[in-house]
Amino acid sequence: MIPANTIGVGGTTVVYGAGPEAPEPEPPVLDLYLDLRCPYCARTENTLGGTLQQLADDGELVLHHHFGTFLDDRLGGQGSHHALAAAGAAADVGQAQFLGYLRTLFRNQPHEGHDGFAEDRMLLGLANDVPGLRRHTFDDAVLEGAYRMWARRVSRAFDESGVAATPTVLFRGEPVAVLDDRGQALPPERFLAQIHHTAG
Repeated sequence: MIPANTIGVGGTTVVYGAGPEAPEPEPPVLDLYLDLRCPYCARTENTLGGTLQQLADDGELVLHHHFGTFLDDRLGGQGSHHALAAAGAAADVGQAQFLGYLRTLFRNQPHEGHDGFAEDRMLLGLANDVPGLRRHTFDDAVLEGAYRMWARRVSRAFDESGVAATPTVLFRGEPVAVLDDRGQALPPERFLAQIHHTAG
């Protein structure tokens, strides 16, 4: 099964923003490489997520999400994989539900060493915070593991991308910083300065 709102062979990239019906020229792409258990990804999303959504909503760019699950191998467990499969189920409901669920997952991310996202009841419980997500189709997909095969395909595509760390963010194919030297998320104005410089 391949969720809606995905592109690429096997639907390995989750899109938020303008779709194939968007007027020409299509907005530039901002690629986000993330692992749902990565605390630095959570810092980035918690600080910059609203800014990224606004840029996409305003048609200034389109978000392409790429997910790895390498922290499952490094730390043990299946939390990255199960959370990614649940995010796929959310993407199948709609772009807004996907992005809302992604934000909720990062906002409620367990400690890196705790495999809380491996538990279906946690994944379903967090979905209560996302309007329009707790439909039977979403619940059934999580409980049945409907998108776990897709999640493995997404993870393989990440492994083959050449990206070595998360979060990695590219705008128009060029890297942009989202963390400072201390590993803290950049404030939105510093991030936006990079985007506008690259766009110019």
